[in-house]
Amino acid sequence: MAQVFIKAIKIFIMKQQNQALIPFTGYQKFAIFILAITQFTVILDFMVMSPMGDILMKSLNLKPSQFGLAVSAYAFSAGVSGLLTAGFADKFDRKKLLLFFYFGFITGTFLCGLANSYFFLICARIITGLFGGVIGSISMAIIADLFDIQHRGRVMGFIQMGFSASQVLGIPIGLYLANIWGWHAPFLWVAAMALIIAFLIASRLQPLTKHLLEQRDKSALKHLLHTISKKDYRVGFTATALLSIGGFMMMPFGSAFAINNLKVTQHQLPIMFMVSGLSTLVIMPLVGKLSDRIDKFSIFAMASAWTIIMVLIYTHLSVTPFYLVLILNILLMAGVMSRMIPSSALITGIPAMPDRGAFMSINSSLQQIAGGIAAAFAGMIVLQKTKYSPLEHYDTLGYIIICISCISVFLIYRVSAMVKRKTGELKSQQVKSAIHEEVV
Repeated sequence: MAQVFIKAIKIFIMKQQNQALIPFTGYQKFAIFILAITQFTVILDFMVMSPMGDILMKSLNLKPSQFGLAVSAYAFSAGVSGLLTAGFADKFDRKKLLLFFYFGFITGTFLCGLANSYFFLICARIITGLFGGVIGSISMAIIADLFDIQHRGRVMGFIQMGFSASQVLGIPIGLYLANIWGWHAPFLWVAAMALIIAFLIASRLQPLTKHLLEQRDKSALKHLLHTISKKDYRVGFTATALLSIGGFMMMPFGSAFAINNLKVTQHQLPIMFMVSGLSTLVIMPLVGKLSDRIDKFSIFAMASAWTIIMVLIYTHLSVTPFYLVLILNILLMAGVMSRMIPSSALITGIPAMPDRGAFMSINSSLQQIAGGIAAAFAGMIVLQKTKYSPLEHYDTLGYIIICISCISVFLIYRVSAMVKRKTGELKSQQVKSAIHEEVV
C-alpha cells in the first residue's frame, strides 16, 4: 500500500510540473490580449480624467471639490451598477455579459465627447460608470475560468499592462488631442477604438458557460445574498476596497499637483506619463512571473513597503527639476503596480466557480464606491486658492494613504492564507484521486 501511495504522489507531482511548463495556447493568448486591450480602453477612459484635470478645471472653471465630484460620479455609478448586476453575473454567458456592458460603456464615453457643460459631463460620466465599472469584474471572472491560480500572476501581469499602456500610449495621445482639438477629443478617440475591440470580442471570443452548470441559487437576489454572506468573501471585499482608496486619493489631482506644485509644463506632462508607463510595461510582466514563482503575499508586502516610502517622499515635493520628477514617478509607479498584480491574483483565488461573477461584481462595486468616496474626500482636503496656485494639503493625503496601506498588508495576508488553504485542500483531493486511480 505504501508503494502505491508513493507512486501516486510521484504521478501527482509530475502532473503539477508538466502543468507549470505547459505554455499558453493560441486561444488563451488571444483571450489575454483581448481582455488586456479591453481593460486598456476602460482604464484610459478613467485615467485620462486625471491628466486632463488641470485643463478641465481651467476650461470649465471648476474648483478641486467639483473636479473630485466629476471623478467620483463615474466611481459611484460603477459601484451601484456592480451591486445591481452581482446577482445576475453568474446567470449568463460571460461573453454576452461583457459585450452588453462594453457597448454601454462606448455609448457613455461618446456622450462625454459631446458634453458642453459641467452638468452634461457629470451625467455622461455616470452613464459611462454604470457600464464601464462592471467590465473589469467580468474580465476577472473570465480569467479565473480560463486560468488556474498557479498561472494567474503571469496573466495578471499582462492584463494590468492595460494600465501601463494607457500611460505610454493613451494618455500622451489623449493630451495631444486635447491640446489640439479640446478636451472632448480623447473621449471620442476612446469610443472609436472600443468599437473595433467590441467587434473582435463578438467574432473571436468563445462563449463562457461552464459556470452555468454549477448554479444552485435560482433567484438573483438569493445568489447576491449567498455571496455576501460568506466570511472569506467579505475579507476579500474589504481588502480590495482599501487598496483602491489610496489610488483614488492621489490620482485625480496628480496632474494638477505636477503642474502647479512641481512646475511641470503642459508639454512635459505627456512625457511624464509616458516614461512612468514605459517603466511599468517592463516591471509588470516581471512581477507577474515572480508572483507565480515566489509567494504572492511576500511580493505584495515588499511592494507596499516601497510604495509607502515613495508616497511619503512624493507628496512632500515642491518645485522639482523635471528629470527628478521622472525618476520619482517611475519609482512610485513601480511600487503601486507591483502591489496590484499579486493582490489581484490572490483575490481571484477566493471565490468558488459558481460565485465568481457575483464575487467579482461585488468586489468591483465596493472598489469603485470606496474609490469614489476617496476622490470626493480628497477633493475636500486639497485646496487651491486660484487657478494657478499650488495645491495645498496634498501631503495630508500621503499620510492617510500610508495608514491605509499598512492595514491592507494585514488583510492581504489573510487573503493569502485563505487561498493557500483552499489550494492545499484541492491538491489533497487530487492526491486522493490519484491514489484511488492507482489502486483501481
